Amino acid sequence: MTILVTGATGTVGRSLVDQLLEAGHAVRALTRDPARADLPAAAEVVRGDLTDVTTLAGAFAGVEAAHLITFSGEFGDTLTNGPEIVDALVAAGVARVSVLGGWDTSTVEPALDAAGVAWALLSPTEFMANTLGDHAEAIRTTGEVRAFDRGRASPAVHEADIAAVALAVLTGAAPTGREYLLTGGETVSLEQKLAAVSDATGQPITLTRLSEAQARADLTAAGLETEMIEFTIALESDPPVVGSQPVGTVAEVTGRPPRTFAAWARENADAFRAVPG
Repeated sequence: MTILVTGATGTVGRSLVDQLLEAGHAVRALTRDPARADLPAAAEVVRGDLTDVTTLAGAFAGVEAAHLITFSGEFGDTLTNGPEIVDALVAAGVARVSVLGGWDTSTVEPALDAAGVAWALLSPTEFMANTLGDHAEAIRTTGEVRAFDRGRASPAVHEADIAAVALAVLTGAAPTGREYLLTGGETVSLEQKLAAVSDATGQPITLTRLSEAQARADLTAAGLETEMIEFTIALESDPPVVGSQPVGTVAEVTGRPPRTFAAWARENADAFRAVPG
C-alpha cells in the first residue's frame, strides 16, 4: 500500500513516515525541499507544495491513501485552495485520507465532504512538541522560563500518538467519517513540564511567573502580533473547556495508553541542554 504523507518534515509527519515504514507500507513524503528533508532512505521523498496544486499531480499518482495538513508548511497559514487539492487527489484515485486539523476549519475539510472522499479529522488539543518552540531556546541559553502562568494544566498529546491514529485511519484499522479528539493521558502544568525537562537533562530550570502586563511587554518585544498576544493571555486567563481533560481516543484506536510527557522530555532532552559557555 502506497501512502502519501504531507507535512512530512514536521513532528507528526516524521513520526508517521517512520511508523508507516515500520508497518511495511510504501511511503511517499511530500516536502518543499527534498535535499533538506533528512527522512529515512526507505521513503520516496518528492518535491511539492500544498499551496501550489500544479506540484501535486505526480505526488498523488499511484497513491492509495494520503495524510493531509490544513496549513502551509512555510508560514503556517490556513490553506485556501482545499477544493483544488481535493480535485487532484480524487483524480488520482486516492481512497482514504487523514487530515491533521488546526484551530479552525480550513477549505480542505468541506472539499473532502463535497467530493465524497472517505476521510477522518485528527484534532489534537495541544502538542507536547509545542514545548520546543515555546521554551527550548530560553532553557538552553538561560535556564529560565518567563511566562504568564496561572497554573493551567492540559493533556498535551505526543506527536507519535497523533501519527499512530493517522496510521490506523490510513490503513483501515480505524474508521473514517469521524473526528478524533486527541489528548495525552494526563493533565500537565507548565511547572510539571519544566520539572520533567529538568529531570531529563539533569539541569535546573527556573520558572519566573509574569504579571499580565509583564507578559504583554515580553511578547511584544519578541515580535508577536497583537492577535497572538491576546490569544496567549486568554488561553491562560480563561482556558477552553474542550480539551482541558484527557479523552481516551489514543487508547481506543491504538490499544495502548498514550505516551507521557516525561517520556517525551527524555526523548527530546538534547534540544533543551544548556549551550556551553
